[in-house]
Amino acid sequence: MGNLSGKVALVTGASRGVGRGIALGLGEAGATVYVTGRTSRAGASPGGLGDTLQTVADEVTHAGGQGIAVLCDHTDDAQSRALFEQIRSEQGRLDILVNNVWGGYEHFYDGTEFWLEQGFWDMPFARWDKMFDSGVRAHFTASALAAPLMIAQQSGLIVTVSYFAAQRPDKGVAYGAAKAADDHMVRCMAHELRPHNVAAVTLYPGLVRTESVLAAAEYFDMSNSESPEFQGRAVAALAADPAILAKSGQVFVAAQVALDYGFTDVDGRQPRPLSVEEA
Repeated sequence: MGNLSGKVALVTGASRGVGRGIALGLGEAGATVYVTGRTSRAGASPGGLGDTLQTVADEVTHAGGQGIAVLCDHTDDAQSRALFEQIRSEQGRLDILVNNVWGGYEHFYDGTEFWLEQGFWDMPFARWDKMFDSGVRAHFTASALAAPLMIAQQSGLIVTVSYFAAQRPDKGVAYGAAKAADDHMVRCMAHELRPHNVAAVTLYPGLVRTESVLAAAEYFDMSNSESPEFQGRAVAALAADPAILAKSGQVFVAAQVALDYGFTDVDGRQPRPLSVEEA
């Protein structure tokens, strides 16, 4: 997975789920990891799932890195700017940004991910806004604030967590459109960042055993599922690749990254990469 000792990372939306797993994976590789989110106390998130940011930061440190918790609502530009100024002041650099924060799932209080609407015409309009404001725009803002730090040091990697829904018409209009927007945004960012030796890529997880998925495990085939930490190992492997710039702008499937870089999940299993048709 590579050694990230001395590297500084930021994972947005890291109090639970995929973000928490990515933070732990980067900590396992020895990085200093800033973990952000809005959850300051256990059970305060929608559905009462996940830990506090400080708990996650402590887990990162226990895993072998240094975890630093910062409360931040990434839909608030002032809070986002203050976060990056803190990183600049404390570390003087930023090597890895993981855009993971997301919105629009707040109505799934029972932990499931099933759409209750018949179609986009009876979907609450607010869900579109949350997915684009708390997701796509938050990813753009964080990337725009990270870019000057990375350009100044002529190195860095921006990883944006997306999903196969970007390439399928049957995963919900708002969700599919938002994920497709993320994917194309990454390609455009990669084009502009390449002359500065900064890479930008997209990561597709498989079925991840997040808190919400585990709460609804009866509805899923878990036989090929992945741990949240598996996503972190994928990000760590990409970040440690000296040839990552040549791969900038690409979409990476976490399970294929594991095969390419030679690592397994935390339980020793080797999840099979999903195709677009299977996801």
